[in-house]
Amino acid sequence: MSAVQAPPTGRSGPDGSEGGLAAFHRRSIEDREGFWAEQAALIDWHVPFERVLDDSRLPFTRWFVGGQTNLCHNAVDRHLAALGDRPALIWESTEVGQSRTLSFRELHREINRMAAVMQSFGVGRGDRVLIYMPMIAEAVVAMLACARIGAIHSVVFGGFASHSLASRIDDAEPKLIVSADAGSRNGKVIPYKPLLDEALELARHSPNAVLLVDRGLAPMIRVDRRDHDWAVQREKHLDAEVPITWLESNEVSYTLYTSGTTGKPKGVQRDVGGYAVALAASMKHIFCGNPGETYFSSSDIGWVVGHSYIVYGPLIAGMATIVYEGTPLRPDPGILWELVARHKVTVMFSAPTAIRVLKKQDPSWLRRHDIASLRALFLAGEPLDEPTARWIAEGLGCPVIDNYWQTETGWPILTLAHGIEKTPPRFGSPGMPMYGYDVRLLHEQTGEEVGPGEKGVVAIVPPLPPGCMQTVWRDDERFLNTYFASIPGRQVYSTFDWGMRDADGYWFILGRTDDVINVAGHRLGTREIEESLSSHAAVAECAVVGVADALKGQVAVAFAVLKDPSRIAADADRLALEGELMATVDRQLGAVARPSRVHFVTTLPKTRSGKVLRRAIQALCERRDAGDLTTMEDAAALEQVRAALAGG
Repeated sequence: MSAVQAPPTGRSGPDGSEGGLAAFHRRSIEDREGFWAEQAALIDWHVPFERVLDDSRLPFTRWFVGGQTNLCHNAVDRHLAALGDRPALIWESTEVGQSRTLSFRELHREINRMAAVMQSFGVGRGDRVLIYMPMIAEAVVAMLACARIGAIHSVVFGGFASHSLASRIDDAEPKLIVSADAGSRNGKVIPYKPLLDEALELARHSPNAVLLVDRGLAPMIRVDRRDHDWAVQREKHLDAEVPITWLESNEVSYTLYTSGTTGKPKGVQRDVGGYAVALAASMKHIFCGNPGETYFSSSDIGWVVGHSYIVYGPLIAGMATIVYEGTPLRPDPGILWELVARHKVTVMFSAPTAIRVLKKQDPSWLRRHDIASLRALFLAGEPLDEPTARWIAEGLGCPVIDNYWQTETGWPILTLAHGIEKTPPRFGSPGMPMYGYDVRLLHEQTGEEVGPGEKGVVAIVPPLPPGCMQTVWRDDERFLNTYFASIPGRQVYSTFDWGMRDADGYWFILGRTDDVINVAGHRLGTREIEESLSSHAAVAECAVVGVADALKGQVAVAFAVLKDPSRIAADADRLALEGELMATVDRQLGAVARPSRVHFVTTLPKTRSGKVLRRAIQALCERRDAGDLTTMEDAAALEQVRAALAGG
C-alpha cells in the first residue's frame, strides 16, 4: 500500500520537528497497517487476523481480515477475572426514583439469560433484533446479548413515532423485537407498547416474537403468541450459560438508522473487529479512561454516542458505565454533578445543548457537589460555541474537550487526544484530526484543498479508519452516491459540513453545507452567525436559518433565547436588543451577515437528542410544511417560533 501524504496538524516539537499528536497522526496515515496492528493488541482475538487492511475495493474497506473476536467478550467476559465484582453498569433513574448497580459478574449473568431467551425464539448469527426501549439496564443487556450470539442489533430511539418505527422494522426485518411498556421523561409516562403495536400494523414485516419488559408504568395489551414477558422468560433461563459466538472481524455488529434526504432511513452498518479496536484505542488515547473507574455519558442508547460511549467503549476499557434515565434539570440543575460526585466519575460525555440548558440556571449549582474525581468533560452533538465552552470550563475547573464526529464514523474525527499529547483546548474548536482520519478541507466546486483560514468541506480520504461504517445496510449504491460522489473529481467521504483550519492546526466547524446561506452572492455558514450572536452577553443560545428572499436570494433570520427574558419586557427594549444583536454581527462578520430579523423565544425546537430543528424553523419562516417532527422534544417550542413570526 502506497503512503499518502497527510496535511500537517500544525503541532510541532520544540526543535521544529513533528512530535506528539502530529507524529502519531502522520504515522497512522503513512503506515496504516503497522499502526493499527499495534492498536489491535488492545482487544482480545479468538483467532488472530491474517491481514490488517484490505483496501482493494475502495471506498469499501475491510479491517483485520480473518481475525475472530466478539464485542460482548471484550466488553464483559475478559474482565471477569480481574474486575468481576467491580461495578459495570450503574442505572440511575430520576424519573422513577430508582437505581441499580450490576457488577461485571452480575451483568454477565443477565446477558447470558437474555441471550438464552433470544435463542429460544430462534435468534442466531446474522439475525436482526430491533430494540425499542427507554434508558433501562435491560436495553444495554439486550444489546450485549445480541453481540454475544452474533445477532445484529438495531436500536431505535424511543422518541420515534409509529411510522418511523415501521420503516425501520421493514428495513431491518428483525426476527425479534425487544421493547417495554413505557419510558418516562420530565415526570411524564411515555407509553411504548401502543406505538410499537401501531408500527407493527403499518409494517410489512412481522417478527417471530416481541419480548417486553414490564416496568409497571403503563398498561399493556399483549398479542397472543407474539408478545412475551421478559420476567417470565428470564425465569426459565436463570442458570443459562451461552457460549460466545466468535465472528470474523468484518461481520456486521449492528445497524443504526440516521436521517436521509430521501426520507428513507439510512441503516449505518458497522463491523465487529474494527469497531472494537477503534473504541479501545479511543478510550486509551482520547478519553483516558482506566479499568475500575466510572464513565458517564448523558446520551441515549438510541444514538451513536450511546452505542459507542455508554455501552461498548467504557465496558471494553473495563470501566463502569452510567445509564441515566432523566434530564439535566430534574430534580434540580445539579443532578448531573451529583451523579458525578456520588459515583466518582472520572470521564463525562454530554452535549452542548445540555450545558446551554444549565447555563440558564443559577451558576452555584456547578459548585454544590464535590466533583474532584472528574478529569475531563467531553461535549459533542452540536457545535460548541465559545461562550458556553468558557462558562462550563470556568465553572467546573477541569478541561472541557469538544469533539466532532458522526453516526457514520462511530468515534471522533476531530478532538484532542490527551493520552498522546496534552494539547490545550481552543474555545470554539473541536480540536484536530484524530489518528486514522486523513481529513482534508476541500473546495466544494473544484475539489482542491483550501489553505488555513479558508472555508472548505470537511472530507476524509479513504480508506476510512476502523470503526467507521462499512456501507448502508443492503444498499451499497446509496453508500457510494450519498457519501463519495459530492466532491467533483475526487472519491472522498464528505461529512457535508463546512470547516476551517487556523494557522496552529485547530479546526472549526462552520455548519452543514446545506445550512449555507447565499446572500446576494455571498456564501455564509449559519454557524458563523450563531457564534457571533452567542458572543453577546444577553444570549443563552440561538439558531440562524436562511430564508428565501426575492431581492437577495436568501437572508439570515435568527431566533435567540435570552439568559434573562425580562430584558425584553417592553417593546422598546425588545427592539433595542434586536438592534444590539444585529450590530454585534455587523461588527464581527460584516453587514452582509447581519440577520434581517432577530426573534426572541424562550426555547428552541429540538430533537430529544438535543439537535436544533433548523430545517423545521426554516420551513415555518418560508411558510412551508415543517415536515417530520417525530423526534421533537417539545411541540410548544415550534409554536413559539410560529408566534414570533406572526408577531412581526
